[in-house]
Amino acid sequence: MPKWTCAADDLEAVIELSPDGELSWEVRHAGRVVVSPSRLGLKAAHADLTRGLAFEGITSRAVDETYETVTGKSRVHRYTATEWTLSFSPGLELQVRVGSGGVAYRYRVSWTGPVTICDEISEYVVPAAARAILLPYENGRCDYEEIHHHTTVERAEPILYGYPSLFQIGESWMLVTESNLDSGYAGTRLAFDGTAFRLDLPDPYVTAASPLVTPWRTAIVGDLAAIVAGDLVTGLAEPSKVPDASWIKPGAAAWSWWSDGPSTRDLEAQKVWVDFAAGMGWPYVLADAGWNKEWMPELIAYARERGVGIWLWSHWQHVDTPLEHREKLALWKEWGAVGVKIDFTESDGQDRMRWFDSILEATARLELMVVFHGGTIPRGTERTWPHFMTAEAVKGAEWIKPKPGKEPLYPPAHYLSLACTRNVQGPMDFTPVTFSAVRSISAGFELALAVLFESGVQHFADSIEAYGARPEARRLLARVPVAWDETRLLSGDPADHLVLARRDGEVWYVACGTAGEPRVITVALDFLADGEWTAEIYQDAPGDGVAAEEAEVAPGAKLDIPVAANGGFTLRLAPRRPS
Repeated sequence: MPKWTCAADDLEAVIELSPDGELSWEVRHAGRVVVSPSRLGLKAAHADLTRGLAFEGITSRAVDETYETVTGKSRVHRYTATEWTLSFSPGLELQVRVGSGGVAYRYRVSWTGPVTICDEISEYVVPAAARAILLPYENGRCDYEEIHHHTTVERAEPILYGYPSLFQIGESWMLVTESNLDSGYAGTRLAFDGTAFRLDLPDPYVTAASPLVTPWRTAIVGDLAAIVAGDLVTGLAEPSKVPDASWIKPGAAAWSWWSDGPSTRDLEAQKVWVDFAAGMGWPYVLADAGWNKEWMPELIAYARERGVGIWLWSHWQHVDTPLEHREKLALWKEWGAVGVKIDFTESDGQDRMRWFDSILEATARLELMVVFHGGTIPRGTERTWPHFMTAEAVKGAEWIKPKPGKEPLYPPAHYLSLACTRNVQGPMDFTPVTFSAVRSISAGFELALAVLFESGVQHFADSIEAYGARPEARRLLARVPVAWDETRLLSGDPADHLVLARRDGEVWYVACGTAGEPRVITVALDFLADGEWTAEIYQDAPGDGVAAEEAEVAPGAKLDIPVAANGGFTLRLAPRRPS
């Protein structure tokens, strides 16, 4: 049987064509099988492209791209891979890339007219004993707001799972997802049948002009540190469509809705939040659902005088047409709004992808930053449309607002899992650092979420009073960045603990969260450059408090930091300056 091996570094993808003309693939990492032979192919309206395929030829090329993003776990990226294009009749190309810590493939289908895909049988057969961290996607709509199941492949329920899915096979880790989705296709999910995770379309069919090109079916493969720092999702995405990104500014935002819902309908209350943001040095305030067009221009002008930009909430159906883009988005821009939060997008279907393309183009033209809620995950969007700052698509703090007698909803592993799955996929608007929430984690762990979670706009969701009651935390939150130059996982496991380091310029931040009993976490400072460093240590204190202290540290030193049960800490490490 014809077989082709596509390899780079310690990764290889083996493509095989059976005597019946059926395609399959296998993936190996360091000689270990991480994807067993799995079917490939599409069923189009004009032809069954899952069988009867005949090989026509193969070409290869080197891919070497350097690009920048405004937000993310790093700002400067380099993607290197080898791409193989295998051609088959009737009219199917399989493009395979191996490199930069992952493997990916996509289909290209050519025909005489528009191409309609009725089914996709692409699948991942992961070894049965593999550990699996899976996100249930059961309700038939676009819902990524669930808690991950920690299980094994052989014990996983036969249901739908949303991206990304994380597996551990021996010493190898693999994050399965997709990249570079636009209006030419629909967002898929994984249907597990007990053996294989097969791609599932949300629509009965998808249609695009010939040639139809699918998103990249993507797997980041390596150790857990490579997964967490991996940028393959943006590496596979289309380059930026915004020629000048100088107007796009990541930053922290004050947000009143979480702690005081009625405040969004009150001009004077929103002015109080503007004053709070200005005092914290945060560049933004989000005016959520309930704001009034009669007083919004006044609020925007008030905020502008204090160096604060206003974001405006909207339901997606209120900005659904080109006319609404002109009449609403343009008006909000004229008022001076800096961005829009668009909610309830609730679909992975192709029609919604057309809407995403339209709204992203419109907001880019008007120089409005954008946040999406109540909908799908980013799939490299922040590279193609750098004014896209973040998306929800997570079971975040919205679900754990204070309520007397309510039991904690999230186990500590929920936060750890997200840092290794959803946040690897792209920016995540969890709305963290809610000390008032009904939570299972310590105040030190809660504060660490400001660094553990990455989002181009980080909405700090608790009340002004809650932050005022913890001045140590307030000191950190006034300075913590939201976009990073470098990210490193120092140690961890998605069910036990994480120690994550992020760099902004010369300053490092280290965040730790744990699940389980109190312990001492050791942080090796071997990532620091030569010289003298000052460490600010924010850690658990009695009474669910946060304590802060300073220490002088040296590169290569080790810090032993005690944490409470389900506890955590944050370090801020800055070079010492001559006095």
